[in-house]
Amino acid sequence: MIQPALELRDVVKFYGDYTVLDGVSFQVHKGETKIVIGASGSGKSTILKLIMGLEKPDGGRIFVQGRDITDLNESDLTEVRQKLGMVFQESALFDSLTVRENVGYRLYEAGLDDDEVESRVRESLGFVDLADAIDKYPAELSGGMKRRVALARALISNPDIILYDEPTAGLDPVTSRKINELIIALRDLKGVTGVFVTHRMRDAFTLATEYAVNGDGRIRFYREGQDLCIANTRFVMLRDGKIVFEGPDEILRRSDDPYVKRFLA
Repeated sequence: MIQPALELRDVVKFYGDYTVLDGVSFQVHKGETKIVIGASGSGKSTILKLIMGLEKPDGGRIFVQGRDITDLNESDLTEVRQKLGMVFQESALFDSLTVRENVGYRLYEAGLDDDEVESRVRESLGFVDLADAIDKYPAELSGGMKRRVALARALISNPDIILYDEPTAGLDPVTSRKINELIIALRDLKGVTGVFVTHRMRDAFTLATEYAVNGDGRIRFYREGQDLCIANTRFVMLRDGKIVFEGPDEILRRSDDPYVKRFLA
């Protein structure tokens, strides 16, 4: 049996008297992207916080690469987080640090020598096509550039898993497209496992229907044909703390469930 990269098993989470997650279970396999959708307050971002160990579930278990992280202390969670990258909705960059310092922050904290940090920072910024912004400060960047810097920062430790919390929120369609292409490339060319939380269905379906190919040193993006399913992406839809749909986009689009149809309308 293939071990999933991530697994939530009967996870329950309360905020006071409010049940945010009520018996949520799903797996994410290596190289797969799981897109989590649902109305505001349905628990999408809470799932990411639980996977990162920023919050504890009130019931159930959470596994990262087969390791039960549910009851780990902060020291042990720090070790687990080395395998995880996180891209926040608002980028969460340090305003007083340059792009170089923001992207390399985790490496500086780990005590790596400056030459190693410089090399890896430039590699990460090269992947998101922002090598020329290395000496700029966040205030000098557009919103889309900030998201790409945040993605470069998430990549700096070569994580096996990246969590995306509304990474295209507030961005124009062209900039959103760039972010989506980077996420697709990470999935298809680097085998990065992802959990992508969003309320923007255009972006969700882009991830679910397009795939990346690297030929002649150039990354190209293609759309799946009607009878061709290549993109390694599945959906999870939440409602009132429960999963009401899990599966590929083809089945999601054809669902007769009234809630699903209203959400997609």
